[in-house]
Amino acid sequence: MTFDIQSRIVRYGDLQPCRTAFIDAHTPGSDQKENFTIIGGGVSESADQHVHITDTPGFNIGAAGQPPKCRNSLHSHRTAEVFFVLKGRWRFFWGRWGTAGEVVLEEGDIFNIPTGIFRGFENIGTDYGMIMAILGGDDAGGGVIWAPQVIEDAKDHGLVLGENGKLYDTKKGQALPDGIKPMPLLTDDELKAFPEPTTRDVVPGYVARYWDLMALADTAPADVIGAQGKLKDRPGFEVDFITRGSISEDRYSVASHEVLMPVRGHWRLSWDGGSTVLNPGDTAAMPPNVAHSLVPAMTGEASMYRVRSTDDPAGATWQG
Repeated sequence: MTFDIQSRIVRYGDLQPCRTAFIDAHTPGSDQKENFTIIGGGVSESADQHVHITDTPGFNIGAAGQPPKCRNSLHSHRTAEVFFVLKGRWRFFWGRWGTAGEVVLEEGDIFNIPTGIFRGFENIGTDYGMIMAILGGDDAGGGVIWAPQVIEDAKDHGLVLGENGKLYDTKKGQALPDGIKPMPLLTDDELKAFPEPTTRDVVPGYVARYWDLMALADTAPADVIGAQGKLKDRPGFEVDFITRGSISEDRYSVASHEVLMPVRGHWRLSWDGGSTVLNPGDTAAMPPNVAHSLVPAMTGEASMYRVRSTDDPAGATWQG
């Protein structure tokens, strides 16, 4: 089978950032963040967002890059939002005002953020950091709900979000088109529907630590997200974690879409007709029923998250 692997791989060094993706792009403290849309349309509110692979396999893949002390403002999603830390040290916080709970993630840790709660995150490391994201559903756009104070703060700095989900920059002379009203703020009654789980409510069932997964994947892939996963959830995709000791050199194929996301080490991906090496931060989208193999290309630590589409609905899964 002829397979154009290069068109299905997005290299870390080729990622194209958008610095105007969201409503807080001008708000001090959030104005240096970069948004990356790797597979699918993502959740960007800006027409400037570059999409690397437009096909969606039942979920979206993206990333966020931020310098130290830069934060992403409080928002909520109707579908799954899963992050793993590729570079740096990150604090995730949640609740109406970001004070209900928090957790700090190190490189390789993964967080399946509960749907339907306000969440934000910030780089608390000393260098530029990167987190990789998996978003539920083919159409992740329109799924962002901002805390009211975020919309109000943004307006003070020239950005207005229309009820059509698009951003308008008054500093550039832009205005809402005729017939388009500003995005309405959530009412007090609507805000009561957003849970306020504590750290103790969230961390045990929604966070998996890298070194725990390394131990679990010593001889076989570790189920991370899925019906049998360490984080038991069914958000429209499943995630497992592989290491040097948990995968053979044999070729395999699966009936679902599979996305490969190396965390550490270098991995040789081979298929009929060719091979290439995947590095940390690269993303490879394998179509269904394509036989391929994965082998660490060098000695040393090697780990990877694999994401596969499922028939489960991509809707809300918070069970609190």
